[in-house]
Amino acid sequence: MTSNTVSVGVVGTSWWADAMHLPALASHPRARAAAICGRNRQNAQSIAGAWGIPQVYTDYSEMIDSADLDAIIIATPNNMHYPIAMKAIERKLHILCEKPIALNYAQALEMAEAVKATAIKTLVPFTYSFMPTARYLKELIDSAYLGRPYHLNMRYYTGFARDGDYLWRFDRKIAGSGVLGDLGSHFLYLAEWFFGAIRAVSCRLGFSVPRPRIDPAGKPYEVLDDSCMLTLEFANGAFGMIHCTAVCYEDSPFGQTHHMEFHGADGTLYNFIDWDKTQQVKGARVGEGMIRELAIPEHIWGGARRDTVHNTYRDTFRSEDFMIRAFINGIINDVEVSPSFEDGARIQRLLSAATLSHETGCRVDVESIRA
Repeated sequence: MTSNTVSVGVVGTSWWADAMHLPALASHPRARAAAICGRNRQNAQSIAGAWGIPQVYTDYSEMIDSADLDAIIIATPNNMHYPIAMKAIERKLHILCEKPIALNYAQALEMAEAVKATAIKTLVPFTYSFMPTARYLKELIDSAYLGRPYHLNMRYYTGFARDGDYLWRFDRKIAGSGVLGDLGSHFLYLAEWFFGAIRAVSCRLGFSVPRPRIDPAGKPYEVLDDSCMLTLEFANGAFGMIHCTAVCYEDSPFGQTHHMEFHGADGTLYNFIDWDKTQQVKGARVGEGMIRELAIPEHIWGGARRDTVHNTYRDTFRSEDFMIRAFINGIINDVEVSPSFEDGARIQRLLSAATLSHETGCRVDVESIRA
């Protein structure tokens, strides 16, 4: 590090980098966005000017080789995650890579294995695990609120794919997987975070909205799923269901809603977020009576605002020490951060198992998936 500051290069100039990564770097007293790379130089220069980033590149290899960096953030379409990460590992840079971390399990495993014998810190931003309700659910479940877990049901409804336009997220050569990887990866990570290892999956992928079979360059492409339904078998004997879709009409400012239900021998928990003003945990233990709202503790909220979900979201990631800021702290303090590339590879394995289940119409043991 230079002058006790972590120098970070950002690859990707999407709204996500502008709204999530760069504000978090700017708010950290010991982080500096030193360089940015995008395919469109004019766009990259515009973002660099807005955030005071001194160096602009259009080639990630040139940026990694030339800029004086300690770490890199990979916020590109999925097909670029593997090559950029492997180049960064070669240069011994710490890496934050968006999910899913690769196009397939073989790539993800290679990425995870490549950092094992190094001092490189890696982080995969499974964003929703850092939100207050998720951290409170984790605390309750880990404290045996449910007792022996029986089953979970998690639903992610959004509508960004309703219009049927071409989106790279539904192009196999770029995305690798559709809604299954884009949204399902978030909830697969949460499912294992809450209930432990998943040993088998069954999956059906949906293709509800017709899409053009030609990409913007006039070339044919394989159209991916816009919804997915998964049945999970956990190593501890519990069961689960995940339903993710991008074709729902959800009339909320953030365009999505999250619904989660957890049952066990000793209790029940419910979580609902409308991404407007409701972020709620309810529950009851056996013998306590009816399901009631459980107040989220002060130590969970921290300094995040509570008036709207979006403000909570902004504060959690821009001013609290979660995700990007935790990544920076891990580098400074030489401590592991989570979720890591190992976690990302595990989720990629589950995605591969789910895809194989859809293709074969069969239940798939996760351990049967090989790189």
